[in-house]
Amino acid sequence: MSGNLPGNAKAVFIIGAKCIGQYGGYETFLDKLTETHQNETSIKYFIVTKANGDGAMDETKLNGVSGIEKAEDGSVKSFVYHNANVVKIKVPQIGAAQAIAYDIKAFKWCLRYISENNIRDAIVYVLACRIGPFFGGLVKKAHKLGAKVFVNPDGHEWKRAKWSGPVRKYWKESERLMTKHADLMVCDSVNIEKYIREEYSGYSPKTTFIAYGADLKKSTLSDDDRKFTEWLASHGLSKDNYYMCCGRFVPENSFEIMIREFMRSKSTKDFAIITTKNDSLLEELEQKLHWRSDSRIKFVGTVYDPELLKKIRENAYANFHGHTVGGTNPSLLEALGATDLNLLIDVGFNREVGQDAALYWGSGEGELARLIDEADLMDVKTREDFGSKAKERIRTAYSWQFIGDEYKRVFLA
Repeated sequence: MSGNLPGNAKAVFIIGAKCIGQYGGYETFLDKLTETHQNETSIKYFIVTKANGDGAMDETKLNGVSGIEKAEDGSVKSFVYHNANVVKIKVPQIGAAQAIAYDIKAFKWCLRYISENNIRDAIVYVLACRIGPFFGGLVKKAHKLGAKVFVNPDGHEWKRAKWSGPVRKYWKESERLMTKHADLMVCDSVNIEKYIREEYSGYSPKTTFIAYGADLKKSTLSDDDRKFTEWLASHGLSKDNYYMCCGRFVPENSFEIMIREFMRSKSTKDFAIITTKNDSLLEELEQKLHWRSDSRIKFVGTVYDPELLKKIRENAYANFHGHTVGGTNPSLLEALGATDLNLLIDVGFNREVGQDAALYWGSGEGELARLIDEADLMDVKTREDFGSKAKERIRTAYSWQFIGDEYKRVFLA
């Protein structure tokens, strides 16, 4: 891979996303950021991805890949995508700790590349706060090479219910140390930026707010496309007659509340739950709620086809969003861009994004059920008015072009 930079382009190295464009917030972010900047001559992107293990980079799933370089064993070690140089590094398969190993190895790859190619004034942009205990030393080495280090803290990883107590303590300490040593914290939520500034005020962290993005393009599938109609039929659903939610099947995404309250509601519509597999949580919810006795509750698996997912959103009666941890959530932005009526759990992150373009519910018993019953009685025009507000919200604050311009401002400052 050539070390030459075009003209006076700024070299921006991005690590922390396992791959590009494959069903995840950071992965989609990299896809859209590089697409938006693919003809930008003032920035040159270098992205370090995983070559092996869970969620590894698979370039065959991307359109428009070029410049493929292979290792002696025939595996792909780098390629060009959206004019960005993408590298694949092998990571030791050591369970959950491999994410930490990947970040450290990726960071060291960036430092070596910057040094060997005599690149000046580079930026290393780290997505997520996983390597705090090692971060200070890495930043010191970057500074010696004249590079700056930016961090995107994501959401409150240390709050996630899936982590044990000791792991949560590690995430919190890692966040603290990365905030302490970073040259800039790039927060995708005003609430996250406020938290970073207040929680770590002793370090006087330099922060900026740049949201996540979304688009307003309609699905390329028609309403009568077989892919969509067969998906509906296979799950016993019909257009405009289902509520839906989409997100990872983890406790902090409020599945228990949404299912409990939907069962309590009087709605004659279905509830389509698009989510990942988690058998233990599924059985736990069955023991608590006995949801299998309610034919309206339908777990429909995952939908990785973006055009099909968009079409499902467009034809939903309403969308639930129960995420309680994190900043600007990609699935919320996608829902606001495609579904007219959105019912969001009432937390600061969601209020910040949805404003008056959505309805809000609390976690108390009966709250969401009452809102569902009200939504069922809503006339078409009222729902369409919410939809217009939601799309305008995306257009003015969350378009990928706007987000790309904001990153260009920060990277070239």
